[in-house]
Amino acid sequence: MSDNSADRLDREEKTGLPQLKGGRRRAWVPGIASLLCLVIGLSDVIAIFKPAWHARLHNVNAFVPGTLTNVTRSADVIIGLMLVLLAHGLRRRKRRAWQAVLALLVFDIVIHFLHFPRDPRPYSAVVAIVLLAVLLFFHEDFYALGDPRTRGWNAWRVFGILAVADLAIGLGYLAMGPLDGSYSFPERVQDVVYELVGVYGPVQWASDARGDLYHLLTSALGLFTLVVTVYLFLRPAQPRARLGAADATRIRELLARQGDRDSLGYFALRNDKNVIWSPSGKSCVCYRVVSGVMLASGDPIGDPEAWPGAIAEFLTVAARHAWRPAVMGCSELGAEVWCREGDLTALELGDEAIVNVAEFSLSGRSMRNVRQMVNRVAKAGYVAEIRRVGDIPRAELDRVIKVTDSWRGSSTERGFSMALGRIGGPGDGDCVLMTATENGVLRAILHFAPWGADGLSLDLMRRDRTAQPGLNDFMITEAIKAAPGLGVKRISLNFAMFRAALERGERIGAGPVLRAWRGLLVFASRWFQIESLYKFNAKFCPIWEPRFFVYPGTRDTPRIAMAALEAEAFLVWPKLEVKRYARRLARALGLGRLRARAAARRESPRVTPG
Repeated sequence: MSDNSADRLDREEKTGLPQLKGGRRRAWVPGIASLLCLVIGLSDVIAIFKPAWHARLHNVNAFVPGTLTNVTRSADVIIGLMLVLLAHGLRRRKRRAWQAVLALLVFDIVIHFLHFPRDPRPYSAVVAIVLLAVLLFFHEDFYALGDPRTRGWNAWRVFGILAVADLAIGLGYLAMGPLDGSYSFPERVQDVVYELVGVYGPVQWASDARGDLYHLLTSALGLFTLVVTVYLFLRPAQPRARLGAADATRIRELLARQGDRDSLGYFALRNDKNVIWSPSGKSCVCYRVVSGVMLASGDPIGDPEAWPGAIAEFLTVAARHAWRPAVMGCSELGAEVWCREGDLTALELGDEAIVNVAEFSLSGRSMRNVRQMVNRVAKAGYVAEIRRVGDIPRAELDRVIKVTDSWRGSSTERGFSMALGRIGGPGDGDCVLMTATENGVLRAILHFAPWGADGLSLDLMRRDRTAQPGLNDFMITEAIKAAPGLGVKRISLNFAMFRAALERGERIGAGPVLRAWRGLLVFASRWFQIESLYKFNAKFCPIWEPRFFVYPGTRDTPRIAMAALEAEAFLVWPKLEVKRYARRLARALGLGRLRARAAARRESPRVTPG
């Protein structure tokens, strides 16, 4: 074995990824293969809307009998739909998608030969053969493992529920008749199963109109079941709570030693994040996978000398699953390390507002508006109280959570990189909660996460919509005043996105490009809190610390930006609640009662005679 071959095997064993000849992966292969797969799939699906094409096949009984025509016609649609669904997996270099497409292409080519010599779409067969050859030749380019939750029994469970429901609906329709003859129950079950896959069964109808409606209904149910099942198999990874208690304990230990470096460090303890550790265990990266993007937030946790090891593990996992790596809100030092170790690109995302407690004062002309607002709220009878979460009785904390949840306009919880997503969770006793009351009635809260031993990082701001204007200014001012009593010397406020562009764009002498960029940001502020957050933070005269967005390159920017908006819940996609609707259908059919009775029988104690 040559030295190059030995090095290649060593790299494959270390990273778990096949190394291509030349050391570089061909970026154009998955894109071209995905496009060809999509073209073939759409061609097969559109062919069903051309009845004249298939009518010709009935005249070629020597080649294609009537029953086989129905089989191939349904197979065209099924193969086409699956190829369309698998095209995205090919683009992401998924190995399972590559294997499935190979099998479907072989079947599709066989179907075309069954249609021969009157196949109206010979070009589709040629494209299928070309794509099959390309996939076999470039097999090393499709190496990515399946996403979490791509495997598992969820898809099979939903398939089983839908299949039982389809069978019940088909049998119910047959029971209404009118049928041309008498058929036994096994014959009816056989007919429904055949019709679900697009093949005529043994049951004959006395009415052609009712028979056509039956064929249309069963075919639609079969296609719906197939599409839903394949979607559940191929859907990208979804965020779920995977940060175990052991990992959380180790992260807290690192934060106790190195937590003063990054104000976003404590937010790594969110329940919907995963963690990757460096080989030495002295550093880790917390992340979440959103729409095929492996998204980290803030700097790596732990010793900066161990950051390269954690980053290398992070990039290896991303490459193994063909995820695009990205980091939101890291510091300047973190951006330098990420770019150096991962050959990535950094973009200044905005600035973090940090208030030095010892230097803060309400005096002076620059603080006039804040001072007037605070005095107005205080005269209205508002009182602020600040405490560590560990010092608040659990019953009182539960009441606060219940009241503040009622203030929310929607159930969507925003935040990923700079939000903890909970109040009063296990181990969060060092967090700080400030409440504002009016005549004993709770009106607003602020929740802070620890930032090392002497800092706080603003996590959550909630207020009653009927409360006095300027209440947030009052609470932040009171929190800064009470900070020395908690041993706090610095407080990190909200993050101001694109602050530099907003500030420089309104100055005299700003160029046309900068002014246009600022105008676009102001326009986007109608839907996103961009300009309002900047102006709110600027009122407290903070120290601005830049934060960066790290990503692979310009080509991946739109995809990563959409994933970041989705992670922060600024972009919420409508969800197809397949499982919920399947459960409702199962309850309507009485399957839930049968399952409950079976479970009760299993759990009931057995009594031995005597």
